[in-house]
Formats: sequence, structure tokens, C-alpha cells
Amino acid sequence: MQLCWKLALMMLVLVCVTAQQHNYRRPTRVGVSCCKEVSGGRIPASIKLMGYKHQNALSPCVDAIIFYTEKEKLCSDPKAPWIKNRLNGLKKIVD
Repeated sequence: MQLCWKLALMMLVLVCVTAQQHNYRRPTRVGVSCCKEVSGGRIPASIKLMGYKHQNALSPCVDAIIFYTEKEKLCSDPKAPWIKNRLNGLKKIVD
């Protein structure tokens, strides 16, 4: 009798584990899209900036200020002396 209960319990566990695996989905692969290097060079005043975002360093990404234009993103060194002036009046973009 005790063997029958153990067998039933083992079957129940097996069914539950199998059902859980059926609902399991592997995580989808996300491509890394970030600044992997930065420039310390000034962005010319003639380039119209739409906004900016601060990117924290998390390998392979580096610490950066990402400036957004209408067509592209520019990766700048957040320690560059001209950065603070260029951020004035720009909209901070939040993900």
C-alpha cells in the first residue's frame, strides 16, 4: 500500500515538472545597441540636437552621453569640459 502512494506521488511530480517545462520559454536574444567608445571632440553648434541620454558603463557599453539628432546618435565623453554647456536646454530622454 505504501509503495502505491509513493509511486502515485512520483507520477504526480513527474506530470507537474513536465507541464512546467512545456510552458517554459527561452529568453529572446537582444542585440546590444550602445556606445562602445566615445569621442571627446566638440559637437559643432551647427548640428541640431534633439535630446540626450546618459549611458552607464556596463560591458561592452562605456560611460557616455548619447546626443540624439534627427538622423543619428553621437557618443560623447561625459567628462569632456564642453558637455555641461551643450546639455543646457536639451531634453533628457528616458527609456
